[in-house]
Amino acid sequence: MISIDEQHQELRNRLFEIRQQHRDLDAAIAALSEAPYRNELQLKRLKRRKLLLKDQITRLEDELIPDLDA
Repeated sequence: MISIDEQHQELRNRLFEIRQQHRDLDAAIAALSEAPYRNELQLKRLKRRKLLLKDQITRLEDELIPDLDA
């Protein structure tokens, strides 16, 4: 059985990974946006992926915050 501390550490590790992916996508989007001949479809896909990662970040952060009612 996994302890609560181990679960939280796994969540924090996953959160770190997702935040890194989010930053990487942000850099890729910025570079693609500045390109003289940008691929709008690729740009749209990257932005959609970035938004999905942001949603995952929010969910993980919510899981790490203890319930105030408890």
